Amino acid sequence: MQNLIDTLHTTLVFGRRVRTLAAALGEMVPSGSEVLDVGCGDGQISAQLANSGKGLSVRGIDVLIRPNCYIPVTQFDGNNIPFDDASFDLVIFVDVLHHTEDPAALLAEAKRVSRRYLLLKDHFRTGAIGNKTLRLMDWFGNAHHGVVLPYNYLSEPEWNQAYQRLGLKVVEIKRKLGLYPFPADLLFGRGLHFVALLEKR
Repeated sequence: MQNLIDTLHTTLVFGRRVRTLAAALGEMVPSGSEVLDVGCGDGQISAQLANSGKGLSVRGIDVLIRPNCYIPVTQFDGNNIPFDDASFDLVIFVDVLHHTEDPAALLAEAKRVSRRYLLLKDHFRTGAIGNKTLRLMDWFGNAHHGVVLPYNYLSEPEWNQAYQRLGLKVVEIKRKLGLYPFPADLLFGRGLHFVALLEKR
């Protein structure tokens, strides 16, 4: 059964997700940036960013180091980013912060090691069945990798409160990402996903 789930996810979701997110993130990443991808997994998204022709230098950190990674990856404890202050131009989180008990604490760490920007892909907890839909997607995409699943989704006002407390401002936000083909997007898209470029105040 697990092999069937893995095959379905890889075939129907993962490849499209990597391409779509790399394109959406790439539009917001300034050329020539030194980029840190926090919770990078196997690094496929950042590898595509590195090959986008924008002159990016990328590396990743993750709690779990996967056997085959597409970028250099350093292990970390999930709380403390193992780099000095202002080590990178931009820090990226792709569907990572809702896997933490305290998203704001890890955002604060990212702000510390960033010279200027943070770039987030995450979720808005919205609508009557939004939380249940997000939990289903999260389990389907991550449970087989052994990823911790606290299902800690924030509403848009909660995200904005976190940004304000940390001294971050939204430079650009994209709400329609096209991660899923029609008609799946009607269920699994519908305002649940966003990409936001944040700048240190």
